Amino acid sequence: MPVNEVNNSNAFITDDARWQAIVSRDAAADRRYYYGVRTTGVYCRNVCASRQPSRKNVRFFASRQTAEAAGFRPCKRCRPDDEETNGEANAIERACRLIENAERVPSQTELAAAVGFSPTHFHRLFRRQTGLTPRQYAAGLRDERLRTELAAQKTVQRAMESAGFATSSRLYAATNKALGMQPSRFRTGGAGETIRFAVGECWLGSVLVAATSLGVCRITLGKEPEPLLEEFQQEFTAAELIGDDPEFEQTVAVVIRFITTPAAGLDLPLDIRGTAFQLRVWQAVSAIPPGTTVTYTDLAERLGCPESARAVASAVGKNHLAVAIPCHRVIRRDGSLAGYRWGLERKVELLNRER
Repeated sequence: MPVNEVNNSNAFITDDARWQAIVSRDAAADRRYYYGVRTTGVYCRNVCASRQPSRKNVRFFASRQTAEAAGFRPCKRCRPDDEETNGEANAIERACRLIENAERVPSQTELAAAVGFSPTHFHRLFRRQTGLTPRQYAAGLRDERLRTELAAQKTVQRAMESAGFATSSRLYAATNKALGMQPSRFRTGGAGETIRFAVGECWLGSVLVAATSLGVCRITLGKEPEPLLEEFQQEFTAAELIGDDPEFEQTVAVVIRFITTPAAGLDLPLDIRGTAFQLRVWQAVSAIPPGTTVTYTDLAERLGCPESARAVASAVGKNHLAVAIPCHRVIRRDGSLAGYRWGLERKVELLNRER
């Protein structure tokens, strides 16, 4: 389940909302309802990895008991009737709510006792379900809260306290990777940060490349340069943006050469910003060889959290470094290409060229 998941019991009342949760395999809807497929006679969870049924053949049920009473049998793939799986998933969800609502993050022993497992078994289940340890989950929540509070509060100190950081030293030690800059600069839209950028053209269309003093922080793709520039400038409203730097044009040329010939590699430092889980996912994505693909499920298994494919997909979709972190090499379990934040056609072309 994603770190910022909101537990909204009213979110999946309508059939349209339930269908969209099936299409996207939204983990937030898991076990809130079940759906039956008339042509197969089975009922499933919305996150089932089986081939997506036709909408006209789907019936929705509030519980698995009503699905079975209507003559549907449980799917053998997503196991909606597995009481042990249900109990474990519910226990980990309760633990997540405890972490989210606590003023002080409970220890692993306290969380395990609260949901009825031994600490060792609880740790293993938690990581399998979420892709994170309880400590990493809490840190991710804290980072997300910090982003919100830095925008809302008048001072970094108030934002720090609201987000749950005990001391300023912990704040600055923990947030460099998450924010990519000092909290005071993030709060003011990157004020004091110098970011060089330029737009080039290649066979994929327009390419925006931007870099901080730490390395390349953005590679985005589009049909025209204007939307790319507008999105970039809105994100760093107060940073010093330098767009007329002949020396930086060489960096853009290196990126474009890499896009044209991926096997050559990209010999540039990268400024990668994200939560602990996102960084783990992006590192695994970067290890996928050119010309090959893996599924979200495969990626989750490589990370040691086989039941968190949805969270892995969410992290993949938040990548800001097109091609450098090759998220185009990740596909759905059924072999379809799924989405791509820079356009599905570009994903197809990238894969074809690599092959």
